[in-house]
Amino acid sequence: MAVTVVTAVVLVVTGALVAYDAITVGRQHRSEALLQSTRHQTAQVRRAQAADRRAITEATATLDARAAAERQTAAETVGARQRVADASQAIGYDSLDIAALSTCLSGVSSAVTASSSGDLQGAVDAITSVSSECRALDGTGAGLSYPFDFPDPFVLDVGGEYYAFATNSAAGNIQIIRSSDLSDWTTVGDALPHLPRWAHPGDTWGPSVLERGGTWVLYYTAEFGSTGVQCLSSAVATQPEGPYIDNSAWPIECQAALGGSIDPSPYVATDGTAYLTWKSQGANGQPPTLWAQQLTPAGTALVPGNPTSLLTPGQSWQGGTVEGPDMVLSGGQYLLFYSANAWQTADYAIGVADCDGPLGPCTQRSGPPLVASQAGLSGPGGPSVFTDATGNLWVAFHAWLPGRVGPPNSRDLFLRPLTIVGGTVSVGP
Repeated sequence: MAVTVVTAVVLVVTGALVAYDAITVGRQHRSEALLQSTRHQTAQVRRAQAADRRAITEATATLDARAAAERQTAAETVGARQRVADASQAIGYDSLDIAALSTCLSGVSSAVTASSSGDLQGAVDAITSVSSECRALDGTGAGLSYPFDFPDPFVLDVGGEYYAFATNSAAGNIQIIRSSDLSDWTTVGDALPHLPRWAHPGDTWGPSVLERGGTWVLYYTAEFGSTGVQCLSSAVATQPEGPYIDNSAWPIECQAALGGSIDPSPYVATDGTAYLTWKSQGANGQPPTLWAQQLTPAGTALVPGNPTSLLTPGQSWQGGTVEGPDMVLSGGQYLLFYSANAWQTADYAIGVADCDGPLGPCTQRSGPPLVASQAGLSGPGGPSVFTDATGNLWVAFHAWLPGRVGPPNSRDLFLRPLTIVGGTVSVGP
């Protein structure tokens, strides 16, 4: 009887322990499930927070870029109004084309209205539509071709249709305009509407374009995130006007140890090999320097290896700076056109050097610059040499208008005929 009672007690205790273990295990499972759910929710919250931070960063950058565009548009309209006032004083109402004056003023007024309402594209379209009339009021004969902000120009001839690209302004990341006669230009829009994730909006400039096997490659400068380092990148399109697409994870060149890289410009050697020239800003004992390196066959990247130094400043008129290179092959001779001195001053000018080959070495020419401040323009720079549909050479460049040098004034587009005979380079009016 005692054994039976003991056995019963043992069974009850054992059952209680089993029940307790089951309850404990169940609680542990529920706790682990709750913990796992909490971890999952925490991870989702963190991802959402990271996405929010990225969205805030991108929105802030976009707003900054929009604000910069609004300031530039305002500067454009002020410049146009000032140009009208200058023309009125210089020419006099007796000889002034009243119709052109009326059209120019109307376009400027429309641009101001559009800008005030936040319609930046409308402002750009309005002011561009009257570019011919506003340009006609200049009257200097200095080669003014597009009387609005168009820095660091690059002109591309595609079967007699001309596309000009320029540093970011009111028109977007990379401005693009088009002409069939190199005189009247119309706005195409933004050649590079979207930047890669690593690039900071509002800091894109110095564009150039190369055609490779039916694909158009756009080279440009952009700022790497929040680091402030300027880098080179490439984007591709199936037509010259774009839109150009850049899905890169990284720039193609930065030279951070040398202060960053800017002003990319392609060229093709006699054997069809493509190269890229650019400028390093200068740092750690290296002065501002022009470089060259071979491109891959597709043109979207540099071949492995180190770039070759082409030119460093060595003349007094250069003010310790060379930039904006453009290598030209003419009559078997490689010529390197470039800008020098401080870009925001009237001392900025254009020079030319002789090069032994596509990778140099290059020798500076002695004497004054090729194009410097003169009647009708100040601080010319950003040279782009091209051949028109009839085989004539031209040099495109930007310049300030006299008396309106430095930001926020605009750097307008100028075109001048170029002659190269026996190594002698001359720029016409």
